[in-house]
Amino acid sequence: MIIDFIAMFSAAALAVLVVFAARHGLRKWAGVTLPKWVMPAMAGLAMLGYTVHAEYRWYPDLKAGLGGDMSVVMTVEDSNWWRPWTYAKPVTTRFMAVDLAQVSDPAPGLREGRLLLVSRWQPVQAVPVAYDCAGHRRADLIGGAQLSGSDLTGGDWRDIAPDDPAMAAICGGVGHG
Repeated sequence: MIIDFIAMFSAAALAVLVVFAARHGLRKWAGVTLPKWVMPAMAGLAMLGYTVHAEYRWYPDLKAGLGGDMSVVMTVEDSNWWRPWTYAKPVTTRFMAVDLAQVSDPAPGLREGRLLLVSRWQPVQAVPVAYDCAGHRRADLIGGAQLSGSDLTGGDWRDIAPDDPAMAAICGGVGHG
């Protein structure tokens, strides 16, 4: 967050320098004087432009930096009135990924793994989960819930859609479909 803040002000400073040079150059060589409001207006536009750019680059840059064992299974796009440009093209604000390197097989037809919930400006949350691939069920292994072999203790199985993208990634075709 602090890096975006510094970059936004750097963009404004660069815009001010460019306008300053253009203002003096135009006055010296062409005899044209720019209005005084041009410099702060360009600084504001540079700050807004960088902010919009950073909002739209967050997800693609983060996704490109994920390892080969990570699979993005869902994204959430958002539009807000305070960001009117998002009505033309919604911005990705959150996504869910599966760490395929952490998937294990505690029992036949069952898989354990971690869902990573990633949201801009928030810490990443890792949710341990278990999937019954053949039964199209998921159990969140939180609050003391455990999967011992094929027995789930301290939690409940939830029915999920057969085409759930997280189940497809974790089950990888095993008993799925």
